[in-house]
Parts: sequence; structure tokens; C-alpha cells
Amino acid sequence: MRLVGVGVGPGDPEMLTLAALREIREADTVYVPVLAPDEQGRAEAIVRAHLGSDERVQRLVFALADPVDGPQERRRRHWDDAAETVAKRLRDQGGTVVFATLGDPAVYSTFSYLAAAVAELLTEVEIVTVPGITAMQATASHAGIALTEGSEQLTVIPMLRDVTALREALRARGTVVAYKGGRRLGELRDAIDDCGALDRSVYAEHLGTPDARVLPLAEVSDVDDAPYLSTVVVLPPRGGRGEQW
Repeated sequence: MRLVGVGVGPGDPEMLTLAALREIREADTVYVPVLAPDEQGRAEAIVRAHLGSDERVQRLVFALADPVDGPQERRRRHWDDAAETVAKRLRDQGGTVVFATLGDPAVYSTFSYLAAAVAELLTEVEIVTVPGITAMQATASHAGIALTEGSEQLTVIPMLRDVTALREALRARGTVVAYKGGRRLGELRDAIDDCGALDRSVYAEHLGTPDARVLPLAEVSDVDDAPYLSTVVVLPPRGGRGEQW
């Protein structure tokens, strides 16, 4: 029995690694996270670009949009229900089950919760992960920028509570990546502007889809309508080639 967390990248079906594509094609069942049983999520769209209408693709409902600073009962209930579904599938039929997750399964992924719960239910299950391209990598590629140079630090912050951690990271003068900041994009931009870094900031949304936008943060006018899964990259001050400040 194998449970494989496969990173499918930010949205473009061509951004799967060869290892990820092999696991998806050879799996006995491929689970995809969704907000509702009748809605196709981005991970499913990526998987179906390669598997089509294959019946091996099954949906698992998660409270993906629920804030982590609020009541957690609904999120935990979905984790437990999903784990029971996956564990039963493995217990009854064995084989390999893939869970497709946006980005990388080791970076703010629902897979970590699912894997832990399944491992408790099935101690004999083998847990495997296949890394995927992250949103910050895709943002840098689209914007034509280097995330880090020389000895620069890289700090990744999920914007789920307030901007305090962001302000502290900006003072360290390394590269800062803000994930999941759509609900606080106006506040996030103000904090970056206060630190004098607005002209070094790039905004990205809907990466890998026809609705993708990658542009300077200063040019984003619709801050109140930004999607939850948005990404902001703030570069540090840089001098000439190889001259980090």
C-alpha cells in the first residue's frame, strides 16, 4: 500500500515533473482536493489534462478556503473524512493511491494533514512525496527575476493573520515571498510601501491558467478582489552584478 503526495505545480499542466506524471499515470486511484463535490479544482484540472475523463480520478472535499485563525472544526472534519476514505480504499484494494496537490506537497500543502491521518489508520502504509514547482518559482519565471542571489536570505510567509511577520521579514533585507495574501492584499501592499520596497515587488495570481496575471505590485488596482491563492515576491535592494546589499 502506497500513498503518494504529488506536487502538480501552480496550474500549468506542462509544469509537472516526469516523476509526477509517471506516478499519476500508474496510480490505481488519483484523489484531488476540491471545495465541493460538484466543483472541479485547479489540481483536478491539471490531472485531467493528462488523464482525461479517467474514472480513477476521485474528488476529496476539503475546507480549502477556511481561514486558519478561525474555528478549525470544519477543516479537521474534512481531514478526518478524507483520511477515512483514503484508508478504506487502501485497506480494501491496496495498490498505489496518489493525492494531487498544487505546488509542492512539502510547502503549505493539505497533503501533510492527510498523510498523518492515514498513517494513524494504516500503520503499514508507505508514504511517498514527489516535489512540484512552487508558485514563487513560477512567479519568478514569469517576471524574469532571480529569487535569490549570493548570500541573500529567502523568507516565505503565509498571509493568514496579519502583516507583523511580513514587516519583520522586510527589515531583514532578504527576498520575501507572501503566500495566500489575497484577502489582505491592500494591507500587505501598504506594509511593503511603508518599507520602501513597493518598486521591488511582483504580484501573481491564477498562475498557469488562462486568467494568469503577473505584474508589478504597484500596478495592481483591484486589491479588494484579489484571489486567496495570490503570491507576492519582494526583492531586496541590489547593486551591480553580484553586489548584494
